[in-house]
Amino acid sequence: MTTSTLSTAQTSTNSNLFADIADLSGRIGLAAIFILAGVNKLQNYEGSAQYLAMGGLPEFLLPLVILFEIGGALALIVGFHVRLAALAFAAFSLLTAALYHHNLADQMQFLMFFKNLAMAGGFLVLAAHGAGRLSIDKRKKTI
Repeated sequence: MTTSTLSTAQTSTNSNLFADIADLSGRIGLAAIFILAGVNKLQNYEGSAQYLAMGGLPEFLLPLVILFEIGGALALIVGFHVRLAALAFAAFSLLTAALYHHNLADQMQFLMFFKNLAMAGGFLVLAAHGAGRLSIDKRKKTI
């Protein structure tokens, strides 16, 4: 191999490593808020049920919301059915913005609304591109 070929191979390897780490870090970052939210809902179950009802949803949905937040977030982290999970989280983020953060005159609700829109955008990018190489999804395709 020539020096130029070795340099190109090294650059490609470094680029792939960066992309792999970025994919995993991005999934962890997107998932973290939902793990924390699900655990918080478990710790403050009654208050969470009341908050759910404020958005017009029945309180009996709370266990499903908790399961979705924690289970879906763990699926994102390990890279299991990431495209589907990302689409579900994008829809969940948009629905949550519409039901709970629609008072844009309130600065906190304004920020929460656009945070949810930004998360939905991140989830749509993840859904479009998939989990990356450091994932169960990738391992299933190569086995």
